[in-house]
Amino acid sequence: MKKWIAALVLIAVLLLGYLAAGPFLTVNAIRAAVKEGNTGELSKHIDFAQVRLSLKAQVDDYLVRRAGPGTQSSVLGAIGLSLASTVTGTAVDAIATPVGIGAVLEGRKVFKRFDGSGAGRDTYAPVEPAQPLKHLSYRFESPSRFTATVNNADGDPVVFVLTRDGLSWQVTDIRLPLDKMLP
Repeated sequence: MKKWIAALVLIAVLLLGYLAAGPFLTVNAIRAAVKEGNTGELSKHIDFAQVRLSLKAQVDDYLVRRAGPGTQSSVLGAIGLSLASTVTGTAVDAIATPVGIGAVLEGRKVFKRFDGSGAGRDTYAPVEPAQPLKHLSYRFESPSRFTATVNNADGDPVVFVLTRDGLSWQVTDIRLPLDKMLP
């Protein structure tokens, strides 16, 4: 009888250990996939549909807050916000891809193309080796929610939210520091 109890306790401890290590294993798998450029493997660990919805909501909220109540209440302002939302939707679609997420994970500037800062770069200059999730900080927010924070090229925090589905973990949200990234 004691052997059965010990076996059950051992199984419970191993299961809890695996659940606690799950996000770290997922982050390491994402790191390896980005470094190797393996988009298929990256897609296993990132829910791109959820990330796209989250980023779109963040950018739309940012635009509405920046526009202010006066713009929101006028007809022309509402049309302008609708057009801006469409344009940013295209940008979000570009970011919410394996290549775009890889750039964010490596801490590179995502909006270089929009602000013109990447225009003068030498095309034939050596490319800096990929170092995805460099200087990462971790935190469990709940038993089924985990955050990993990395600083972007400007030193601003980008938070990756992993959620648990059964025994597996996936990135379902990315919180960008839009107030510091966009004008």
